[in-house]
Amino acid sequence: MRIARFAHAKGMSFGVVEGEAEAGPQGLTIAEIEGHPFGQITFSGARWALSDVRLLSPILPSKVVCVGRNYAEHAAEHGSEVPKEPLLFLKPSTSVIGPRDAIRLPIFSKQVEHEAELAVVIGAPGARRADRAAAERAIFGYTCANDVTARDLQRSDGQWTRAKGFDSFCPIGPWITTGLDVRDLEIRCEVGRNPEEMEVRQLGRTRDMVFDVPALVSYVSHVMTLLPGDVVLTGTPAGVSPLLDGDTVTVRIEGIGDLTNPVVPVA
Repeated sequence: MRIARFAHAKGMSFGVVEGEAEAGPQGLTIAEIEGHPFGQITFSGARWALSDVRLLSPILPSKVVCVGRNYAEHAAEHGSEVPKEPLLFLKPSTSVIGPRDAIRLPIFSKQVEHEAELAVVIGAPGARRADRAAAERAIFGYTCANDVTARDLQRSDGQWTRAKGFDSFCPIGPWITTGLDVRDLEIRCEVGRNPEEMEVRQLGRTRDMVFDVPALVSYVSHVMTLLPGDVVLTGTPAGVSPLLDGDTVTVRIEGIGDLTNPVVPVA
């Protein structure tokens, strides 16, 4: 099931995206559900063509917990070793944006980079001190994410809050996919100036994670309580590179879909 959050003429709703993804957005519809998707799914009866609504970030988390250096080749490209335990940091909820929303380049940085990542969405009742089995049960679904990073500030600051925390630095979407086996999915990131000139910058597979998804959720839950709707970013493959004003960046994950955002300067 694909759960989206979307804006329409009467407001904002959650809905189930229907149709075959291969048909493209024009072949998809979205069926509105009553209330929040974490409980029993009840349809309201309203339905729209996906092209007639605006997709929003599929969830508004209380926090985004991120994992650094969870792919060996990415750690190596920055001259770092793979950590013995998951390396955690946070992105503020105000960094979250949705599909087609603009990534805004801050005036404080001259080197903003993309990081394509599989994102885990926590469901009800959350997770606290969960073992591996309980961690798996706590997972509601998965979506695409871009852990946008001001790389020069990450180096100069010595800790990562500013480099990772700017408004618009956490695009997620296009929707949450439930019931997905994420042990071996392709993750790719494409960057270009127009749809005909997109360059593949990152290409990896989730099987290459140092710590897999249940291990990460369990570990995080022993540090902080994960609430329903919280998001865990699972690390990025090698190939991160700068984003420039006028670029478009797309994160694509097998079995989920595409997350596309334009890049603009801060107004």
